[in-house]
Amino acid sequence: MKRKVLYALLLMGCSAFNRVEAQTPPATWQEHWFEHNQLLTRKFYDNDVAVYYDNDVSTSVTWPYQYMGDVWRYTKKTYGWFGADPHLFVVMHTNKYSGGHPSGYFDASHDNRDVADVGPGPWTSASGGDHDLLTHEVGHIVEGDSKNAHNSPAFGIWGDSKWAEIYIYDVYNGLGMTSDAARVYTTFTNTTDNFPVTGTHWFRDWFYPIYSQYGGSKVLNRYFVLLSSYFPRSGSDYARSLNMGEFIHFWSAAAGVSLKSQATTAFGWNSTYESQFNQAQIDFPITYAPVTIASYMYQDINYGGYGISLPVGSYNLTALKAYGAINDDITSVKVTPGFKVTLYADDNFSGASIVLTSDVSLLDVSTWNDKVSSVKVEAVPAAAAEKESADLTVYPNPVLKGGMLTVNVGKYDGKEPVYVSVVDVNKKVVAARKDNAARIAMEVKDLPAGVYVVIVTNGRKSYTKKIVIQ
Repeated sequence: MKRKVLYALLLMGCSAFNRVEAQTPPATWQEHWFEHNQLLTRKFYDNDVAVYYDNDVSTSVTWPYQYMGDVWRYTKKTYGWFGADPHLFVVMHTNKYSGGHPSGYFDASHDNRDVADVGPGPWTSASGGDHDLLTHEVGHIVEGDSKNAHNSPAFGIWGDSKWAEIYIYDVYNGLGMTSDAARVYTTFTNTTDNFPVTGTHWFRDWFYPIYSQYGGSKVLNRYFVLLSSYFPRSGSDYARSLNMGEFIHFWSAAAGVSLKSQATTAFGWNSTYESQFNQAQIDFPITYAPVTIASYMYQDINYGGYGISLPVGSYNLTALKAYGAINDDITSVKVTPGFKVTLYADDNFSGASIVLTSDVSLLDVSTWNDKVSSVKVEAVPAAAAEKESADLTVYPNPVLKGGMLTVNVGKYDGKEPVYVSVVDVNKKVVAARKDNAARIAMEVKDLPAGVYVVIVTNGRKSYTKKIVIQ
């Protein structure tokens, strides 16, 4: 569906679109879980969130519409895919059902939807605890349903709220909610628990040091990537719980450094932890090394929808799913300078391929949008990068506004079409052309004066060249 919508919009010459319209959530929803039995009414929805109230929630409560959409959009960009329905279903009650609970797309109990269900309201503060509770429930969806895997192997270790604390703090930071981030930082830093030992400061001594020293949201996401890649499963479900040594090992691998010392500070250390930690390194041989993200891939045009972040490596379809993607669902790609990305149409690096060395806000609709099944991410040696740029000639440069720009591709064999894109300083594609030729002429009459980058792909390699329009 998405490919057809995008293609139709391109044919009409429409450029003012960012997202593809998602499926429409039902107007009402009958609860049928736990003691819940309310007939819910949909009050708001967009492409990412659907908000439902029972009959006792005041119609003046509208802040969840924007806020919960922002939370879910940030979550999907950070952690990836959460089911075929893109919506977070926010269910709110007043004067009943104290507290909250989550459910995910694996759970038939909530009609296989990602759900944050909360009560008892009245939700009129639009800040503080109201934000915390709803965000907390989304954090449980992340721990129990990210990376195409179900259940939370660490729940028996960190309990109901310790993961949620660092997740909430990161969401507030990610959304620019600095006062809320500062508020919960103080609260969580001063919070102690009696597990795994009395007086444990989970946030102060474990999660915050990892978060602040080893990559923020990236280290949080990498933990779930590693679980999905290495931890045993039974079907879609994780097969068992983590023990403490395994828990510390997986977080060490996510951070890129042994966290044994940090764990000793946070939880103490004993012979059982030592034995489990050593065995975990044998059972799950993951190297403790810093990770550089070389490419970001997104579900929708202009880097929208869910996102996955890839270091250097080769990713067949199984590996892409472990990073939070699904088959044939990538539309835009960011490439870190100094790296290149090879997209493959089929699994296991087979079928048609294309090499990208710079950002692409919209993959070619007819050939690559929603058609990626495996990926290779590699560093580009400096000499190779210079050679590729040397194979591209763009003239005149500078080019006068209203004139013609000519692109000449070296060593063109005539077998594949050549794609030419002109990208502005905001990494937005402002002009594009496709042709079966080594030399392509393009008008630039509609582009304002400034600096641009020309990106040329011939089906096997990509070339870039900076140009100036006067």
